[in-house]
Amino acid sequence: MSSFILRPLQFLVWNNLALKARNLLRFAETEADGGRDIARAAELTSDPVLRRLFLRHAKDEQRHAELFRRRGAEIMLALPPDARRATNTDWLTPGERGLDDVKVRRGGDAPLLAFLHLSEKSAAGDFAVYRQLLTQDPDTRAVFDEILRDETYHMNYTLAQLKRIEPVKSRRRLWWARLKRLWNGYLRLAGALAGLISGVVLTLFYFVILPLFAWTAKRAEQKEPPGWRAVEIRDPAAMKGQY
Repeated sequence: MSSFILRPLQFLVWNNLALKARNLLRFAETEADGGRDIARAAELTSDPVLRRLFLRHAKDEQRHAELFRRRGAEIMLALPPDARRATNTDWLTPGERGLDDVKVRRGGDAPLLAFLHLSEKSAAGDFAVYRQLLTQDPDTRAVFDEILRDETYHMNYTLAQLKRIEPVKSRRRLWWARLKRLWNGYLRLAGALAGLISGVVLTLFYFVILPLFAWTAKRAEQKEPPGWRAVEIRDPAAMKGQY
């Protein structure tokens, strides 16, 4: 249902050159960051099969980063300077997350594989949607075509290897990884909403509350007579008897 609601908005994003270029460059950063983390996982694992697969996966991520970066730069350079500033649309084009949600550590192959499987599956679904929206841009669509083939392979090998190293607990690992992704997604959404609400409150404060205080102070000032107030000076001789 949510994807159906977001589809018209995503269509507008991917058919706006400035927003498209910005999203492709952001995807490049995410893929490069994920590739570095997976290369680190290859160094820490004691499983030779996983080491080989992780190294291939890391190389794929770096290649994806280069594909996204090159295409994003091509689109960006073709734009006029004033059109290169775009609105933030990260929530409309989530793409693939990095490995911030899981710790890459020695002996943590199973949770990493579960996280990678869900991440690659989510990315493949998102990228397939973006590819369908790029009917008028065959060059960018070709980039997603190439990357989607790798995403499908990554999604399959991570699930197969998770079942190999933990045949009994693999399903539990996947459910736990899903819960962590949902929780982290909730935290990201809550942070975004908090930023939005604080911006609205500050806007109301500066443009509604402060002008109201200024208007009230001005009205109070107008009720007082202008200039200095006259002070009645009493006769000093008459005041002597009062002390």
